[in-house]
Amino acid sequence: MANDINKNKENKEEYVRQTGSLKERLGRVKTTRWCRFGAVALIYVLWTIWMGNPLLLLGLLLLADIYLTQYLPWGAWKGLKNKTLRTIMSWLDAIVYALVLVYFLFLFVGQNYQIPSSSLEKSLLTGDFLWVNKVTYGPRVPQTPLHFPLAQNILPILGCKSYIEHPQLDYHRLKGLRNVERMDIVVFNFPAGDTVALKMPNPDYYTLCQMYGRDAVRNNKQQFGDVIYRPVDRRDNYVKRCLGLPGETLQIKEGIVYVDGKAIPQPERVQYLYYVETDGTPITDELYEELGISKEDRHGDGIQYMLLLTEEMKRVLKSKPWVKMVERIQPDPSESIATYPVGVDYGWTHANYGPVWIPKKGATLNLSLQNLPLYERCIRNYEGNTLEVKGGQIYINGKPATSYTFKMDYYWMQGDNRDNSLDSRYWGFVPEDHIVGTPSIILISFDKDHSLFNGGIRWNRIFKLPNPDKK
Repeated sequence: MANDINKNKENKEEYVRQTGSLKERLGRVKTTRWCRFGAVALIYVLWTIWMGNPLLLLGLLLLADIYLTQYLPWGAWKGLKNKTLRTIMSWLDAIVYALVLVYFLFLFVGQNYQIPSSSLEKSLLTGDFLWVNKVTYGPRVPQTPLHFPLAQNILPILGCKSYIEHPQLDYHRLKGLRNVERMDIVVFNFPAGDTVALKMPNPDYYTLCQMYGRDAVRNNKQQFGDVIYRPVDRRDNYVKRCLGLPGETLQIKEGIVYVDGKAIPQPERVQYLYYVETDGTPITDELYEELGISKEDRHGDGIQYMLLLTEEMKRVLKSKPWVKMVERIQPDPSESIATYPVGVDYGWTHANYGPVWIPKKGATLNLSLQNLPLYERCIRNYEGNTLEVKGGQIYINGKPATSYTFKMDYYWMQGDNRDNSLDSRYWGFVPEDHIVGTPSIILISFDKDHSLFNGGIRWNRIFKLPNPDKK
C-alpha cells in the first residue's frame, strides 16, 4: 500500500514538472538540479571553445531541457505501471548515459590500449594495458562519428562492424599541448589498414597482393576472407616509437638509425637478434625468467640459440662461464619481408634502409619516376588525389606534375624490437591524421606465460611510466 502511495506521489510530481509555463517550470527546479546544470553547462561551453565551433552552443538548449524545463518527456518511463519494464528502462537509461560519457571520454581525453605484440619490447611488454593520452597531441574530431565507443572496428561476439561508415567528416585536430617528438611512443591507426583481408590481417593487404596477386586475394575468400575498406579512425591501432619527424632525412645503417646524417641515441631497452652458443649446458627456465624472455621467444636446442636480447640481457648471458659465444645475427636480405615501398626494389633491407625524406606539411618535393613509389600512397591514399603515370609523365588530378606540395605532416615509426617489428620499414610513413595519442601510464600488466594467481600479474609495472627513455 505504502509503495503504491509513494509511486502515485512520484507520478504526480513528474506530471507537475512537465506542465506549466516556462517561468513555472523554472520556478519548480530544485537548487541541486540548478547546480548540476551549471556544472555540465560550464564543461560544455569550455568544450565548445576547444572545438572552435560556436554553433555547438545550441546544444545548451538541449541540456537546459534535460536538467531544467523538461519539455521533452525524458523521464516518462518512470511512470510505467509494469515494474519489470520500468526496471529494464531504468537500466537502459543508465547504460545510454554511461555510453555517452565513455564516448566523449574516449574521443577527447584518452582510452585504454593493450599491447598485443612484442614489437616494443622491452620498453613495453605484451600484456601491458596502457592509458593513452589524447590531449597531448590534441584529440581528433571523430571522422566516423557513429560508432560504438568500446570497440575499434569489430563488435565482440557479434563479429560485425562497430561503426556506420556515413557520415564521414573531414580531418580536424583540436589544439594539444605539443607536437609529436622524437623518441615518443605513439599510438596510431595502421596506415596500410585502409583495405583489409579479414582472415589475414598480417601481412597487410598490399603485401598480400604483392605475394599472391590482387585477384587471388580478392577471389579466395576461404583463405583470405572478405576484403573491406576501413575509414582512418576505424583502422587497427598500432603502437611504435617515433624516430623520424616531418622534413627530416632518415637512413638505417646496420640497424642504427641516422637522422640528417647523425646517429640518434638508441632506447636503453632496444633489442636485436643474437646467436648464443653454450658448452652444452642448457639455458634454464629460471634464467629465461631472469632475462625476461617469453616462452614464444625461446629458440634453441640446448647448445645453439637464437634470442632477442637487450645490451643488459647480453651482458648477463656473457657473464655465465658456460656461454661460449653471444654474437649479433645480421639478417639475410633474401629472407627479409619486402620493405616499403612494396613491389619496388631499392636494394634496401630492414637493417640497411634509405636514405628517405619524410614529408612535411607545406613542403614541396620534386617528383621523379625514381622517388614516386615512396610518396605515391601519401599523394593518393592519404591526401585524396588521383595519380597515374602515362608515357613516362606523372599526372596528379589529371594534370602533368613535376612536384607536389604535401598537405599533412608525416612520421617515421619503429619498434624497439628491431629485428622483430613490422613498422615504417615495411609500410611507410604515418600521416598526422592517423595519430591517436601517446601512452601516459601502465594501468596493469599480465604475463601470458603464467596463470593469473601464479605470477600472471606483473605487479612491478602497475602505474609505471611507459616510456622511461623519453627525458
